[in-house]
Amino acid sequence: MATNLSNSEFTQLASEKQIEKTVQALQAHGIRVVVFDTSEEARTYVLDLIPDGAEVYNSPSRTLELIGLAEQIEHPTHFQSVRARLQALDHITQRNEMRKLIASSEVLVGSVHAITEEGEILIASGVGSQLGAAAYGAGLVIWVVGTQKLVGTLEDGFRRIREHSLPLESERSQQVYGQPSAINKLLIINAEHEPGRITMVLVKQQLGF
Repeated sequence: MATNLSNSEFTQLASEKQIEKTVQALQAHGIRVVVFDTSEEARTYVLDLIPDGAEVYNSPSRTLELIGLAEQIEHPTHFQSVRARLQALDHITQRNEMRKLIASSEVLVGSVHAITEEGEILIASGVGSQLGAAAYGAGLVIWVVGTQKLVGTLEDGFRRIREHSLPLESERSQQVYGQPSAINKLLIINAEHEPGRITMVLVKQQLGF
């Protein structure tokens, strides 16, 4: 019963009032926000936002997979895919080079696990590969987020990650990698020092974990 209540709590789309409050808080913290009704609109917007010739890393994201962005970023037409370059490297002997490529990508595209009404952004990770680029390394960060990920408080955000996101991600990780996921690293962004560096694309659809 508790699990069903939790899932219902964390899969319900945010109200217009909650979206408005969250948008205002994010903007006050130096984060650019756009809101779309559909994932198709969001996908087109993100692709248009990526500068020509830029090196783009798409972090592991169920949201990007669902809306077709992951595939389009990995097979780009007007920019360069960091993932394509990573696939050509040896995971053991060239690990440092891989780290540098990810951490210093010009553009990071991904999603987050929760956003509070105070404009705090939470991202949990088992490995942490995208966190360095998100915090500082990437010159442009674009996050696509379904509005079911909007929560009231920081504690609500922690609960969403523990009770909702982690079980779903662990199930996916078990299927793909043969092992469950874990909340080994957690990034909280309270504000962005460089206005406009981060663009939050909110979509009024249930997307991702």
